[in-house]
Amino acid sequence: MTDLADRYGTSRRGRGPVIVVAGALAVLFLGWLAWTTWSYSRPDVTSELLTWQVTGEHGAVANVQVALRADDTTATCTLRATAEDHSVVGERSFEVAPDSASSLQVQVRTERRATAVELVGCTTPGQSRPR
Repeated sequence: MTDLADRYGTSRRGRGPVIVVAGALAVLFLGWLAWTTWSYSRPDVTSELLTWQVTGEHGAVANVQVALRADDTTATCTLRATAEDHSVVGERSFEVAPDSASSLQVQVRTERRATAVELVGCTTPGQSRPR
């Protein structure tokens, strides 16, 4: 039997450059992942639907809690009312100034009786994803 190294030869090139490139890519990826996690965990505005109540055939009231991180930021929030067949029967967007942020009571007008109210979320000029 012939030894494979004698038959085909051996490669003397090291794996050093491949390991260095893979390590650099791993460090870049982990840095990007840490930055993305940190930036998305600190939104400019957060909101929560506390309660809602249907007030009649053409209206509903929602209690919303809004928290702004910066004092000079104005948020735009959206509420949506749906009917029993899950169709949208009313929607209301409203602005929240820094001095009025906290718990708000918002009236939503509907085209017919609503059975649920949901908070789509709030956005700021620097945060396009509703929260």
